[in-house]
Amino acid sequence: MTDTPPRLGLRGISKRFPGVLANDDVSFDVAPGEIHALLGENGAGKSTLVKMIYGIMQPDAGTIAWNGQQVTIANPKAARKLGIGMVFQHFSLFEALTVLENIALGMDAKIPQRELEGKIREVMTRYGLKLEPSRQVSTLSVGERQRIEIVRALLLNPTLLIMDEPTSVLTPQEVEQLFVVLRQLAKDGCSILYISHKLHEIKALCDTATILRGGKLVDTCDPKVETSRSMAEKMIGGNLKTIQKPADRAFGKERFVVNELSMAGAGHFGVALKDISFSVRAGEIFGIAGVAGNGQTALLLALSGEETTHDAQAITIDGEPLGQLNAKARRLKGLASVPEERNGHASVPDFTLSDNSVLTGRDRLGLSVSGFLRPRAARKYTGEVIDAFAVKATGSEAMAGSLSGGNLQKYIMGREILQKPGVLVVGQPTWGVDAGAAAAIHQALVDLAAAGSAIVVISQDLDELLSLCDTLAVINEGRLSKPMKVSEADIEEIGLLMGGIHGDAEATRQAEEVHHHAA
Repeated sequence: MTDTPPRLGLRGISKRFPGVLANDDVSFDVAPGEIHALLGENGAGKSTLVKMIYGIMQPDAGTIAWNGQQVTIANPKAARKLGIGMVFQHFSLFEALTVLENIALGMDAKIPQRELEGKIREVMTRYGLKLEPSRQVSTLSVGERQRIEIVRALLLNPTLLIMDEPTSVLTPQEVEQLFVVLRQLAKDGCSILYISHKLHEIKALCDTATILRGGKLVDTCDPKVETSRSMAEKMIGGNLKTIQKPADRAFGKERFVVNELSMAGAGHFGVALKDISFSVRAGEIFGIAGVAGNGQTALLLALSGEETTHDAQAITIDGEPLGQLNAKARRLKGLASVPEERNGHASVPDFTLSDNSVLTGRDRLGLSVSGFLRPRAARKYTGEVIDAFAVKATGSEAMAGSLSGGNLQKYIMGREILQKPGVLVVGQPTWGVDAGAAAAIHQALVDLAAAGSAIVVISQDLDELLSLCDTLAVINEGRLSKPMKVSEADIEEIGLLMGGIHGDAEATRQAEEVHHHAA
């Protein structure tokens, strides 16, 4: 029996950008029919490596072998011709066009419509990918949109499929459906290079995991014999702290109450908020889960005061009505907020960190008096944030735009948490930060709650919410489900709510039974 060469073989791959060695002498193989995970924190070099495999950029050193033959992959079209397909994290679809039209646009060769539709149906039948080619993309769920990208890649009969963070916006049920497809592909001999930060998914799906840290390969291991923790510690090069929650946690009185909050959606595609009601007690962390694009942005703007309501009683802190107050007035009443978008919304890139501290801490921390700024006080506070949250920056006078995404996120979260607000509303608290920094941010939120604050966390990362929060609700199409205790939460039920089944738990259970019998 002859040894089959690896489908993909990387040897000594290096890539340098000004001031950064993105990949440093990386070597590993992907076997035919293998599901191979590529792991690493943001900035570890995963994206750069994948771009070279897909022909978007060229390595400075090293070789790429394809089925044992050394190749130069000049561009993505050349990659596709070899048999390399890629499904990107951010979909490139036209909302106003149909499924069929979007797939046709992505093909390298022009295929008659009837023939293309036949091929699409063939691929969908083979892999159980349910899609109606005549449907307009704007009417599809996120999971269905991802299926378009997968079908488009599969029409080229790839023998290596690269998946970049494929489950970041899917419900638990959609993740399961995706895994069925990927396992079938691997069984048919297609290799899969799977990039994800969700380590329990890697354990469930992948045969091998290659771990990068700081551009270097640190380990290639079997994820089934590793723990999620051991892989995370290899990724960060240190010990991962476990969130310490006080065992005898008790909640105080209701501090933050939202009562029948409704808002019109912004622009053509904005999602309107419909009768949103929930309350958060002192010491409680309240999570809001949901697939992106279901009204989270509108909700954060409404809660922070960037958008005000006509009904003053729609939002209250400690019984005091806030609905008609703007963001500055709400801050004075004890509410701090962190929007999802770091650059330009949560911070001004061309301002120093200490000037960015003044933007939200001016009144609460006394960083200005009678209209005059107190630069020394601002620098001192910013230094405290940098130290407490291990922000890698040259100091309080560093420009916000000079920080990496993860360090900027640590600074922004620290800037708000250290103000010790009575209520903190956060969108995506650990977006883009490494596992170690995420654990530190989570612990800081738990400590803030333990000191008596009420916290609202809006996140697309269901794992984050389940590990961090006490109570959870799901937002879908601008409506909020009934809150549930995280300790009693059912993943299946949460997934159905994320997918669009509204109402109480009983209605959800009935829908679940229908879903189960249909399956």
